[in-house]
Amino acid sequence: MPQDKDKTSLEQASPPWGHWEVLLAEKEYKVKRITVLPGQMLSYQKHAHRDEHWFAVKGQGVITLEGRKIFLNPGEAVDIPAGSAHRAANQDREPFVFIEIQRGSYLGEDDIVRLEDSYGRA
Repeated sequence: MPQDKDKTSLEQASPPWGHWEVLLAEKEYKVKRITVLPGQMLSYQKHAHRDEHWFAVKGQGVITLEGRKIFLNPGEAVDIPAGSAHRAANQDREPFVFIEIQRGSYLGEDDIVRLEDSYGRA
């Protein structure tokens, strides 16, 4: 399992697409608030060791899950199984905010494989 100390213990970050912060971290699960700025998107990525549940709370997001587009409005959710390629994008004029619940055997920030990235990180 990955063990990069700097990336496993992050509590918040401001990547080029927006901001995320850890609201709760336990051994078996982690809860984050993720904000995607207008016109921005996360990497198209997958995780080996965790499932994710995304619950939209503000704005509208376009979720790509294994190549399929899903429009997510406040109060709606999507489940992302471990190993599934996924991304969130914001094509709206206001921030898209969602709550991410991670569950799995390893929840470090270095459990990520970027398949595509608009910011040169793939």
